[in-house]
Amino acid sequence: MSNRNQTMVTEFVFMGLTKSFQIQVVLFVTFLVVYVVTLLGNLGMIAVIWMDSRLHTPMYFFLSHLSFVDAFSSSVIGPKMLSDVFVEKKVISFIGCAVQLCFFSQFVVTECFLLASMAYDRYMAICKPLLYTLIMSQRVCVQLVAGPYIMGLISTATHMTFAFRLPYCGPSIINHFFCDLLPVLSLACADTQVNQFLLFIMAGALGVLSGVIILVSYIYIVITILRIHSADGRRKAFSTCSSHLTAVSILYGTLFFIYVRPSSSFSLDINKVVSLFYTAVIPMLNPVIYSLRNKEVKDSYRRIFEKKFCYSLGDKAL
Repeated sequence: MSNRNQTMVTEFVFMGLTKSFQIQVVLFVTFLVVYVVTLLGNLGMIAVIWMDSRLHTPMYFFLSHLSFVDAFSSSVIGPKMLSDVFVEKKVISFIGCAVQLCFFSQFVVTECFLLASMAYDRYMAICKPLLYTLIMSQRVCVQLVAGPYIMGLISTATHMTFAFRLPYCGPSIINHFFCDLLPVLSLACADTQVNQFLLFIMAGALGVLSGVIILVSYIYIVITILRIHSADGRRKAFSTCSSHLTAVSILYGTLFFIYVRPSSSFSLDINKVVSLFYTAVIPMLNPVIYSLRNKEVKDSYRRIFEKKFCYSLGDKAL
């Protein structure tokens, strides 16, 4: 059939995660709790960093942007996923799908390079402490934050241009719970080998580039820590990196599993399960990881709550 006789798709329908009503109830409650905790955790982290002048340092400047990315990336997926749980026909417009895919892709790539910027910051703090405040100036920090957003924009623009210039003439059922690139490409009425190859190359290149920055930074960090004679000094140095290493391991493991696997092992059903982890769980875990394993953040929370509590008692006394 010629392209002129084909009806172009104006909306997509998500298959979702399950058809079982009981499981849908469990999923709705779980995702609602996860989404609320994600927003409160990440926005709370941003607020604490902004309110406490002790946290106005490069490390927490990067962490505030990581929380910003996590809060907004979860909001790109979460509300739509929650509203679709009990809906029989989970519909999203063609434009809505493109917007969701655009923003989510932007935030994923940005987060990867933000973690790389944070690794470089830890390298400077541990390996060159005497030059740290001189090198990590406000201008350098802004550049190290702007870079990840720019890399995300370049990656997103490239994939969006190649993906949405393809014809979509049906079927319109996406075997997923949100508009991810691979499930959308599987519905194109054209050969998508170029797109899949481009995704594999770009995801691999960006992942390797940001991963190498993190790896090299931590090689130098480990070497420096091993040279510290005091066991307490080594413990303190490593504690400043443990939260970051945990976040890196979780994110990179899931992203490489989905986007850098050979096509022969590709499975949309498996990807749906793994995607739940990096769309819902990881944005929630990051503020938990950085707050529970960071004494400065915990102390800042305590000071703010104590201050608010004292103010409230004072107002009642008056």
